[in-house]
Amino acid sequence: MSKKVFITDTILRDAHQSQAATRMRIEDMLPALKDLNEAGFWSLECWGGATFDSCMRFLGEDPWERLRILKKHLPDTKLQMLLRGQNLLGYKHYADDVVDMFIKKSIENGIDVIRIFDALNDTRNMEAAMRATKKHGGIAEAAISYTVSPVHSEEYFVDLAVKLQNMGADTICIKDMANLLLPFDAYSLVSAMKKKVDVPIHLHTHNTTGTGEMTYLMAIQAGVDIIDTALSPLANGTSQPSTEALVATLKGTEYDTGIDLELLTKPAAHFRTIAAKLKEQGFLDPKVLNVDPNTLLYQVPGGMLSNLISQLKQAKAEDKYYEVLEEVPRVRKDFGYPPLVTPTSQIVGSQAVLNVLTGERYKMATKESKGVLLGEYGQLPGEVNEEVRKKVLGENAELITCRPADLISPEFEKYREEAKDLAKSDEDVLSFALFPQVAPKFLAERNNGGKKEENTNTVRELFVQDLT
Repeated sequence: MSKKVFITDTILRDAHQSQAATRMRIEDMLPALKDLNEAGFWSLECWGGATFDSCMRFLGEDPWERLRILKKHLPDTKLQMLLRGQNLLGYKHYADDVVDMFIKKSIENGIDVIRIFDALNDTRNMEAAMRATKKHGGIAEAAISYTVSPVHSEEYFVDLAVKLQNMGADTICIKDMANLLLPFDAYSLVSAMKKKVDVPIHLHTHNTTGTGEMTYLMAIQAGVDIIDTALSPLANGTSQPSTEALVATLKGTEYDTGIDLELLTKPAAHFRTIAAKLKEQGFLDPKVLNVDPNTLLYQVPGGMLSNLISQLKQAKAEDKYYEVLEEVPRVRKDFGYPPLVTPTSQIVGSQAVLNVLTGERYKMATKESKGVLLGEYGQLPGEVNEEVRKKVLGENAELITCRPADLISPEFEKYREEAKDLAKSDEDVLSFALFPQVAPKFLAERNNGGKKEENTNTVRELFVQDLT
């Protein structure tokens, strides 16, 4: 019996988000699309994550138009996006009517597979997005944010997979954003999940710690169905392991992907020129190609690391770098061991910086830290340090214990009214709702026929990135 492994290639989204601050333009992609369409991938991940923000903020592109162009040139390949559950692509929870409309329009404009995750693995924050994906005819891929902590056991992840399958997931993704899932643990986890769930298991990792390919190989032997890889010009380091390397490794075995390696040479050659251009422009820092096993100690994804460095530079406190790295796991423990993925990675990281710079832990707390401890983001996986909660929130704070989105009234029509002078479509209203600081300027310039130039002075660290 064939155990064919399917491939999702990330060259059009996560690869350049992880390595080059999401700066690849649609014209950089177009020459390779015909070959990518014919390669035989299970899907191409091309939208969501930080692409939406980056298109409007830096590239002068309409993200919806980008999606329509990609769909036109990739008619035979499923297009995949990454969605932060109730946060969609923003950094706060949205009402259910906005979630429904965003997913409806994403599918109408060309998305087939929606990978839905929640930073806390709180399934209540995933249910509206999963329901909408199924309702509008998309493939709902429910993702588990993988992390390592005293409360995140193999049993925890398997139970979560079963729960997501029962909620209607078409596939389950193990989302290992910081490359913390080690090879033998991957074998054990995938084996355990395959015994309990019937839907395909999709594994996503990076090569930050240098173990990504080994993790994939062990997961494949355990029966994983789909893996995420990136074409070689933007593979490895903080990105995904190389597509060509995995295709070659599995060729002729029972796990053969069925992808012809020769069909990948032309698009790979094209993206080598794009990688060189991104490097020349200063967006692709050679450091992102390095392996850093320290990630296993601090569990800090690469994008979060660059954000910490930026904050310390601004405070002229770069000498505090290692103190902050050591403080991150302590803050994470105080906050009940949230996985470090957008937005919790930025929240924990910023609080660690504050704790070190003020010289007194939690003397100052960010608005977002208060929100996490209040329950605004959902249920934390572990026990919160109650002394810290009292110090940050005061003695009698009223905690949120319901699904946070239940507290938000329908708001799509409110956004439509606010955006009426700029929005020409429901898609424009959604852009406005998700990025109210960025979209108005972009929409005004677009409506006036202007082309926004790339702001080359914006350093990578100022654009909050995450390896998601």
